[in-house]
Amino acid sequence: MAGAKTNERPGTRARASYVRSSPFKVRAVLDQIRGKSYVDAMEVLALSERDAAVPIRKVVESAVANAEHNDGLDAAELYVSACYADEGPTLKRWRPRARGRATRIRKRSCHITVIVSRYDDEALEALMDRAEAGRGRAADRAEARRRRVARSRQAADEAAEETTGEEAAADDPAGEEAAAEPVGDDAAVSGAAGDAAADEGAAGDVAADEASADEGAAVSEAAAGAAAGDAAAGDAAAGDESAGDESAGEETRRA
Repeated sequence: MAGAKTNERPGTRARASYVRSSPFKVRAVLDQIRGKSYVDAMEVLALSERDAAVPIRKVVESAVANAEHNDGLDAAELYVSACYADEGPTLKRWRPRARGRATRIRKRSCHITVIVSRYDDEALEALMDRAEAGRGRAADRAEARRRRVARSRQAADEAAEETTGEEAAADDPAGEEAAAEPVGDDAAVSGAAGDAAADEGAAGDVAADEASADEGAAVSEAAAGAAAGDAAAGDAAAGDESAGDESAGEETRRA
């Protein structure tokens, strides 16, 4: 007994007529989504590089929307049960060529039909189990990867610590000897330099005291000299005054 014809298959359908694309190009894309679930078909069409994938995606979305609104079906339970492209009218055009000839150009079109149906209970249950197993495997793979990364990091940290410890053990003896000897010498040199600086400071203090004493003596001598000068000037002034008095007396007597 012959099965149902393609255009008589049960399910919810959508049709796009007079699509300006060759049916040969459209069928190459339809073959990739036939029998796939709605989610998988949309992923294939979204990643396809063919121009025919754009109108096909619109037809699939329209068919799923019809199934949801008209038949009350869930989009996650639908799959592409049938899809085909019928040849549409061809537009004839002409291109001029050499020697007065012309070449025919055929602008082909097609009619795209997509039928979506609901999985039966057994297939839907198997699909759900497969999806759950896939999620479980993905979780297991993620957990295994995390464990591998943790082990790798722990091994790298241990190797780094061992390398650091070996380098420190190799550098410690020479470093301690090299650091111990210069430290004593530096301390002795620093102590001697400190004593010399202290002696120089004491000598500087003595010199400062002597300089201050000399300056005081010089100031005292200068003050004494100034006092002596003032006294001499006073005496001279007194002498001048007495001479003036004597001359005035003589003049008085002469008169």
